Amino acid sequence: MYIVAIGWLWVVLMMAVTESSITAGILTFFFYGLAPLALFLWLVGTPARRRRRSVVMPDEEVRQQDGGDAGRNE
Repeated sequence: MYIVAIGWLWVVLMMAVTESSITAGILTFFFYGLAPLALFLWLVGTPARRRRRSVVMPDEEVRQQDGGDAGRNE
């Protein structure tokens, strides 16, 4: 997946270099390259983020059971 992102950025960079002004080149790179690519990577990464969030770590599980309160033993 990252090789496609790198390739896309390369093509957009070459498009930006051929623009007539610096401002047009920067806007081309941002609106054709960075913005759509960031959105795409965020959408594609959503299932992985959900899986990571749903996995409960053993240490967190212990804290959830006893509430992390030592009470009078502290």
